[in-house]
Amino acid sequence: MKLVAGLGNPGRKYEATRHNAGFWWAERLAAAENAALNESARYHGRVARLRAPHESWLLLPATFMNESGRAVAALAHFYKIAPADILIVHDELDLAPGVAKLKRGGGTAGHNGLSDIAARLGSRDFWRLRIGIGRPALPIAGADYVLAAPSKAERAAIDEAVERGLSVWPLLARGDHEAAMLKLHTRPAVPGSD
Repeated sequence: MKLVAGLGNPGRKYEATRHNAGFWWAERLAAAENAALNESARYHGRVARLRAPHESWLLLPATFMNESGRAVAALAHFYKIAPADILIVHDELDLAPGVAKLKRGGGTAGHNGLSDIAARLGSRDFWRLRIGIGRPALPIAGADYVLAAPSKAERAAIDEAVERGLSVWPLLARGDHEAAMLKLHTRPAVPGSD
């Protein structure tokens, strides 16, 4: 991966909301790698350089979610990074809290951040690390749900998914996508379940 972008909305108003799961992952990766996130007007967000095992960029767009592509495309175009070398980390309504999945390409399932990135890159052929936030149990608009803070139990489960996503970063950084998917998609055995 030459570019990793964690998606979210900027500002204190949104920092604890479900839509910021991508930011949570990216901020933890920066901390784990001792990489300083610095504001960049050129790339419309906070940027850090990750050194090992190969140099790559970590980006947290400062645009709102529906304009995430402006930041991603600015950095990708400047450094001539192909979509296949980009990882987008984002919240996913279609996965339960606690679940993280990795995939390449495909549709955007109405996720405005992904749609904007695909439009500005002219391709959907980028990798996605999907952090499950689940669907609301009660009838509520999707936008209201993703822009609300999860319950304490949901946040703990989302944090678990974020940690699982971080655990495969060394494999993704080396380009070993198959091993990353196998590790991420294989649930550990529950004692006494056989």
